Amino acid sequence: MSIDPARSAQDVATPNDLESQWLPFTPNRQFKREPRLLVRAKDVHYYKPDGTAVLDATAGLWCCNAGHCRDEIVKAIQTQAGELDFAPSFQFGHPKAFELASRIAALAPADLDHVFFCNSGSEAGDTALKIAIAYHRANGEGTRTRLIGRERGYHGVGFGGISVGGMVANRKFFGPLLSGVDHLPHTYNRAEQAFTKGQPEWGAHLADELQRLVDLHDASTIAAVIVEPMAGSTGVLPPPKGYLQRLRELCTRHGILLIFDEVITGFGRLGYATASERFGVTPDIITFAKGITSGTVPMGGAIVRTHIYEAFQTGPDHAIDLFHGYTYSGHPLAAAAGLATLDLYRKESLFERAQALEPVFADAIMSLKGHKLIADIRQIGLAGAVDLVPLEGLPGKRGFDAMRAAFHDENMMVRVSGDSIAFSPPLIIDKARIAEIFERFRKVLDRIG
Repeated sequence: MSIDPARSAQDVATPNDLESQWLPFTPNRQFKREPRLLVRAKDVHYYKPDGTAVLDATAGLWCCNAGHCRDEIVKAIQTQAGELDFAPSFQFGHPKAFELASRIAALAPADLDHVFFCNSGSEAGDTALKIAIAYHRANGEGTRTRLIGRERGYHGVGFGGISVGGMVANRKFFGPLLSGVDHLPHTYNRAEQAFTKGQPEWGAHLADELQRLVDLHDASTIAAVIVEPMAGSTGVLPPPKGYLQRLRELCTRHGILLIFDEVITGFGRLGYATASERFGVTPDIITFAKGITSGTVPMGGAIVRTHIYEAFQTGPDHAIDLFHGYTYSGHPLAAAAGLATLDLYRKESLFERAQALEPVFADAIMSLKGHKLIADIRQIGLAGAVDLVPLEGLPGKRGFDAMRAAFHDENMMVRVSGDSIAFSPPLIIDKARIAEIFERFRKVLDRIG
């Protein structure tokens, strides 16, 4: 299709047919009647086709931690595209993937020293689950196949991820899912935890439900427990104090691998390279994605402890040690983007910046307390969520209306999950922009109330 050079940039940027694309996690009919289109981004803003700036209060989808279109990352991707566009990931490799793996391992705690690359958080979750089951088989404990997730958990949209995940709408349409899966209860109790900054005092005892599952199924059948250190997609549920420590103790006692899904919490969201570092709890596997490239090129992965990796290194030299992987594992452009992103995090001290801004962010989001539409507020690091009072008989409608009004009327992007609205701005945000986010959102509440 040729483009008339006389047409305006706005005309070129705006498609005249929205019908062909089926958008994920979106009410498509409504979107196509009233689209929310983005054509450009820079730093903490997106831009609409007419040039209007949209304040990004969510770092895209929790991923653009260093902000948008940062020159250093863009240049690294452009340069790599001109040098090596693709290298096979089976039986071959390229230097930048190995360099990035070393950099990631250096940021991870303890002996989490080996990185398996994939392309998304969903793939990272399924990768970690497969490694866990295969590890026990390699150790002669092939009966350990059961996986334990958590209610309200999110581990991507692969069959493994939705099986261990605990968000009902993500599960109910897709049949029986994987067998041999059980779930811990979620950790949220509004009566005990409402309007908490950081970790709630109540709830550590809920980790003891793992002992009940061990008693029910026997430890010899359980391969792994997978949890988000902070449950993000369900509406920012920080872990109760002592909860993660108790899970670690029980997993160690019973020979169960502990997997932390750090797709959201990794790379600065909680003020540290990992939530594991913040909470002082070392899992056996960490999954990551999103912030590793600041959202520029798809990439994810699993970081495993040395003893897990070494359990696979026992066969003859010519034999494959793990029958798993993806065509684009460690893709050259993604690796280049990841290295440039890590450089930027370090150069600008963005993890430390998030720590310094956390109390400012916490006070700002808590300033919404008392509004008639606010049922609860939660916050940890540069992540927070508000629960809106639902409309009777229309669950999720008020949350959707808030997201829509934020975009169309207040030129701001927020994340909606049912009647919860989440905020996770880029780590380059400043105090003035934080204040602006919640000033604008208060106007949204007034508008939809």
